[in-house]
Amino acid sequence: MSITKGKLYVVATPIGNLGDVTLRACEVLSAADLILAEDTRHSGILLQHLGIRVSLQSLHDFNERVKTEPIIKRLLAGEQVALISDAGTPLVCDPGFHLVRRAIEESIKVIPIPGPCALTAALSVAGLPTDRFLFNGFAPERGVPRRKLLESLAGFSATLVFYEVPHRIMGFLKDAIAVFGKERPASVAREMTKKFECIYRDSLSNLHQFLASHPEQQRGEFVVMIHGADQPEDDTRQEKVRLLKILLGNSLSVKLAVSIASEILGGNRKELYRLALELEKNE
Repeated sequence: MSITKGKLYVVATPIGNLGDVTLRACEVLSAADLILAEDTRHSGILLQHLGIRVSLQSLHDFNERVKTEPIIKRLLAGEQVALISDAGTPLVCDPGFHLVRRAIEESIKVIPIPGPCALTAALSVAGLPTDRFLFNGFAPERGVPRRKLLESLAGFSATLVFYEVPHRIMGFLKDAIAVFGKERPASVAREMTKKFECIYRDSLSNLHQFLASHPEQQRGEFVVMIHGADQPEDDTRQEKVRLLKILLGNSLSVKLAVSIASEILGGNRKELYRLALELEKNE
């Protein structure tokens, strides 16, 4: 007798306002045999609010590798499993990558249940170009590696997006000013969808000065978006070469490197492919 495999649902949940939960998310969570949550206490409040009583287990950065195989066994046995994070869309700077990858390896169907995401919510109201953006997650905590990361991004014309936390926001903005210049346009979104949501749009220097003079505005969770570099047409090749070198240097295939570069930079795929082959040949 063959057993039908279960499905792994990757479910987005509210990032602050509980009213943002979708009907489909409620349906999937209610029907699941198991819900995996980054913090069961935090997610328990949401589930209680929704009137959902389903078995709840923790899955976070410190136990994901240990818990993945038992969960895979349950999925293979036919159970339906839902993965949620503390807020927003799982795997966007949240746990779940190892579980999703193992599920795919076992040919278990992985189904996205889209919904809230701080990244896209903030971009939609930033007033910065959104046709191309580069999400960098959380920048390094310490100054030197953080500045090195920012310096590596200085030539990118796409809008740069970062997540930040209260105790690092001022240091991040200070380093951003040093690397990108004080007049670079930017936007800081604070406490998205929550009671004290604030969205500020100004130069990096003015944003830093505003937050410095208003310490109460340094609290909460931040999405920082920085306008990409203004580049003359002659510099576009250099940007493409720089990105392809980074991607190929991380052991990516030419095909995958070109695909990623095309998503980030846009432009002609054939040209990117030709550049990638040249770089690979010269290595």
